[in-house]
Amino acid sequence: MKAVETLRREGYDGALCLIGDEPCAPYQRPPLSKAFLKGETSMERLLLTSETYFAEHKVDTMFGRRVQAIDVNARAVDVGREQRLSYSKLLLATGSRARSLDIPGSGLEGVHSLRTIDDARQLSAAATSGAARIAIIGGGYIGLEVAASMRACRHDVTIIESADRFLKRVVCPEVSDFFEDLHQRNGVKILKGARPERILGERHVCGMELANGAIIACDIVLIGIGSIPETDIAAASGIVTDNGIKVDQSCRTSASDVYAAGDCTLFPSRRYGGFVRLESVQNAIDQGKAAAHAMLGGAISYDPVPWFWSDQYNVKLQIAGLSRGYERVEVERGEQPDSLVATYFRDGRMIGVDAVNQPRAYLKARRALEAENPSS
Repeated sequence: MKAVETLRREGYDGALCLIGDEPCAPYQRPPLSKAFLKGETSMERLLLTSETYFAEHKVDTMFGRRVQAIDVNARAVDVGREQRLSYSKLLLATGSRARSLDIPGSGLEGVHSLRTIDDARQLSAAATSGAARIAIIGGGYIGLEVAASMRACRHDVTIIESADRFLKRVVCPEVSDFFEDLHQRNGVKILKGARPERILGERHVCGMELANGAIIACDIVLIGIGSIPETDIAAASGIVTDNGIKVDQSCRTSASDVYAAGDCTLFPSRRYGGFVRLESVQNAIDQGKAAAHAMLGGAISYDPVPWFWSDQYNVKLQIAGLSRGYERVEVERGEQPDSLVATYFRDGRMIGVDAVNQPRAYLKARRALEAENPSS
């Protein structure tokens, strides 16, 4: 959506078409696991633009249509129903999809994932139909945010995490321990080092069996074990992919006049060394803008300082930079309850910060990271 807005704002007045496989206009995804799930906000408030924007800015839309194929040689897109659109430049912003769990019972009623507005509606409807026992597979951001939302609705919640701690791939042990304690204090049952073996029930979920033989009684199962970039359509057209659609610093793919932005992309970063794929609102917005500028002929070198956030109970976690590959971490507890700052270092340089209820420390670290020259 930001690419569309940027193209029009920067003066492009040619034909412009936005295609999306969901039947609605683009919307915010972060509230799906929080305010929307709890019924505190409406679909209308999630929309990224007004209902009249597309007509006012002469943007053709094809919502509820899934691209069938891309012909990079003919510069055309097959949108199904025997319809084919030609393009002079094409942007792929295909995002990612929820990772599935292939175990017996995963197709039963009451088993959910959370990626789209329809996913959130189904999960919310199931959870608001009465008292529920919810089993969440995965102790990542989605799992923890949904656990907090469901506890706010007074549901019984169990988190099943196969690793030995929460958020293991993205935070240090001290931050993992903080969030484990936070959820335990709010009544969440936590099972670490546990692996689901099968989901029980005839038509609807009634429980889950773990690899150690333990049975977890539940009415709802949320599978929150990460996501997979949507690269199939790009790969089928011959565009280079590798856990993401590979782009250069100008958001160009390996195909002429085809660009990509957002969760689906893998872009080069001097700042962090090698290729990076980011799943964040910040990246979707900023890379969408960068791709639009590049499509208009602008000189672009996209290599941002990533930033993220997560809201759970009365806690806001704000992250600047990436902590992967860190060699040392300094953890400082705040003066207020439920607050801390974890600062990550590599080669003697700060590479990232996790700030819990410490907005000033977060902003200071983010500015310091942004002030660094990534090529130095």
